[in-house]
Amino acid sequence: QKTDYVKAYYFHGDFRCSNCYKIEKYSKEAIDKYFSKELASGELEYEVINIDEKGNEHFAKDYKLYTKSLIISKIKGGKEMEHKNLDKVWNYLDDKEAFCNYVKEEISKFLKENK
Repeated sequence: QKTDYVKAYYFHGDFRCSNCYKIEKYSKEAIDKYFSKELASGELEYEVINIDEKGNEHFAKDYKLYTKSLIISKIKGGKEMEHKNLDKVWNYLDDKEAFCNYVKEEISKFLKENK
């Protein structure tokens, strides 16, 4: 089990609109496309979490979530050191390439800092 890695979370609730599904789909596609090596090695993890499910409520407080969100988190020694809400994903819903490039750039920064 790695103790230094980057985690990407996609958070959603019980109610899901088409944009919510699109953010999840584009996020997964970008991560799979650009980070397959890091996913395989454990340097990067990706998880989809419903914050309305019992036991997940703390994420809303931890990350100050107010809507569906893609969060990247830097883990060092098994503890979260820093995180970032990629809130600009909402700006790129009509431009898949820009969306994927934004996700790629932000995750790349976190991975580089975690080496």
